[in-house]
Amino acid sequence: MSFDPSIFWEQLISPVYLQGAVVAVLVALGSLVLAVAIGLAIALMKSSKSRVALASANTYLWFFRALPSMLLLLICWNALPQLIPALRSDWYNPFIAAILALGISEAAYVAEMLRSALMSVDDGQRLAARALGMTPVQAFFKVIVPQATRIALPPLGNELVALVKLTAIASVISLQELLRVATIGVQATYRYAEYYAVAIIYYLVVVSLIMILQSVLEKRFRWTSKKGRIAR
Repeated sequence: MSFDPSIFWEQLISPVYLQGAVVAVLVALGSLVLAVAIGLAIALMKSSKSRVALASANTYLWFFRALPSMLLLLICWNALPQLIPALRSDWYNPFIAAILALGISEAAYVAEMLRSALMSVDDGQRLAARALGMTPVQAFFKVIVPQATRIALPPLGNELVALVKLTAIASVISLQELLRVATIGVQATYRYAEYYAVAIIYYLVVVSLIMILQSVLEKRFRWTSKKGRIAR
């Protein structure tokens, strides 16, 4: 059975693949937002002087680094509704379960990225902000976070790319993401090469767009930093 270009082109312009790509990107973005929110909390707990906070952060990192993402996905989709009655509803669908599972899992890695970025900001910046009359919260969000963001952008961009690819495992809970769409086509026609080739093209396009956006953001933050130095 040879490669059939007509099937390839027909699927390449099919809206079903585009919808699958959009779902994959939305799940990846939602997971990254959740991972950053949890990861920031864990990073701050790791920097805390409280033994309880430090122990809790270390326990989270230890537990969710040890857990395979696939297992956590199955737990979120199958086990959580069994334990939490509120999740036995139509609003809790594979899309939400995938964001929850991947966000919780990846937060264990994002936490260390954010902690490294926060630690790289000189402590004198915080002291200078306090000397100007800022509260600790104001100093954190107005002085520390902008500088840490510039440092955290490259690894977070890589994390988003990894999450786009990781959404493929959500096909096991019937989420209609990109790989699931290709698999359904393969099961119906047994044309492996054509359908998987289309999936490859869409993954390449999505990852390329993310890399371009990451580059633009990095340049913008680098330009802002230089402008700030010149102004001083």
